[in-house]
Amino acid sequence: MKLRFAKMHGQGNDFVMLNGISQNISLTPEQIRKIANRNFGIGCDQVLLVEKSALPDVDFRYRIFNNDGNEVEQCGNGTHCFAQFVRDEGLTNKTEIRVETMKGIISPSIASDGVVTTNMGAPRFLPAEIPLLADEETLKYQLDVNGTAVVIGALSMGNPHAVQIVHDVDLAPVKEMGPSIEHHARFPQRVNAGFMQIISRNHVRLRVWERGAGETLACGTGACAAVVTGIRFGLLDSKVRVSARGGELTVTWQSNSPNAPVFMAGKPVFVFRAELDLD
Repeated sequence: MKLRFAKMHGQGNDFVMLNGISQNISLTPEQIRKIANRNFGIGCDQVLLVEKSALPDVDFRYRIFNNDGNEVEQCGNGTHCFAQFVRDEGLTNKTEIRVETMKGIISPSIASDGVVTTNMGAPRFLPAEIPLLADEETLKYQLDVNGTAVVIGALSMGNPHAVQIVHDVDLAPVKEMGPSIEHHARFPQRVNAGFMQIISRNHVRLRVWERGAGETLACGTGACAAVVTGIRFGLLDSKVRVSARGGELTVTWQSNSPNAPVFMAGKPVFVFRAELDLD
């Protein structure tokens, strides 16, 4: 099976983009792992698939597969790449696109300078919506992680996140603690583990251990979750620059408005196009 694809990234968070409208695509988890493998495949954090949506007034369906082969609900940097990809493929000429994801409708818009801003929807804090095993919703939760008490903010940005404040992200035990948080028993669908350093009320540094992908150079939903957590903790203002190891995003959230959506802005980057012969 031959597949045409594009390789793109958002702040180093890299993707294999597949047009499932112009070609018939049905992939097994094993094939996704092969595509994503950095030694024997193309290499990526996630494989992103464009499909037609059956919903009225919705332009596309957006499916996201982590490099472990599992399909997941949401990917922020992937949304930015998705928006640019469908225009590059000639699938739309709109500058604002309505996209169906596993967790609802999102609306990325593309500016003339190539920056994409996405309405990521409102964060969800009820334990059942994250999901998190807890008796009640609180601002902060304590996890026992390998014998260490870790204080986190927990929320869903369409996918689950656990965010902790650290003194220095360069020294944070991301690779040691990240897998343990991802698979913690209190998160029945696993979780993305964020490690955030506060630089000022308008600037943070962030590293994220992504569920099913490991540490990535950037994570869009992780950036949104981190900023929302920092605002709720009283540490950040409503508009924040998020510096990841692969680049920067701008996240805005007006927390004083009920069900206020989170807006995320960043610039997707095209790398190359090619054809893959997939057994």
